[in-house]
Amino acid sequence: MTLWTSLKTAIKTLIKSSYKDVTVPEREEFVHWLRFAVPGMTASGNERSFEFVAMNLESNAPVLEIGSFCGLSTILIGHYLKKYGKSNRIITCDRWMFEGQKLGESLGGSRLLTHDEYKLFVKESYIRNILTFLPDNKPFTIELFSDDFFDKWNQSLTAVDVLNRNIELGGDVAFCFIDGNHQYEFAKRDFVNSDKCLISGGFLLFDDSGDGSGWEVNRLAKEIASNPHYEVVARNPNYLFRKK
Repeated sequence: MTLWTSLKTAIKTLIKSSYKDVTVPEREEFVHWLRFAVPGMTASGNERSFEFVAMNLESNAPVLEIGSFCGLSTILIGHYLKKYGKSNRIITCDRWMFEGQKLGESLGGSRLLTHDEYKLFVKESYIRNILTFLPDNKPFTIELFSDDFFDKWNQSLTAVDVLNRNIELGGDVAFCFIDGNHQYEFAKRDFVNSDKCLISGGFLLFDDSGDGSGWEVNRLAKEIASNPHYEVVARNPNYLFRKK
């Protein structure tokens, strides 16, 4: 066996060892069309995890999403809930504050658009997208950072969402998709807060947590993987956990 063949074999083994997929049906036509129209960074692996979670939810407790951007992941979650006949409410939070954002300044040297206008455009795009693609299960989206959101959740306070609807926060959660700040300290706080309300048998998915992603959230995912209260359901490549 040549050195090159040995190297290729080692690489394939390494990739296989860091990838643990879940079994779901083939992507349907609706999702292809959705991805053409709604921007977002949701990887196909997350999409598979969303569908797997929807297939296996055993509670009608709400699902939470931390970070929504233009709504692609939100809509995918809602689509799969409907596909499998689940009635779980979707509750999300996002401040639409982006890394490197400089409010009051022009966008990337553009003389026509500011960071403030960009932020408003993304938020308005999110609202239009959920109204278009999730008319039967409109998410309750609270414009807060996750720390502030969970503070209200833990106190069972009432919040007003981006559609001007009141919602009483608090209680159990069946699934949480964490796609907020990927630095370790922030992701760790999101995990601690999610763990408080996540039911036994509930699911937890961290975006950009895959091995080799380069994000600090991967360090947290590896820690949770050794937590006796959680089991790794999939790494495709992002970590999907089930609470024992």
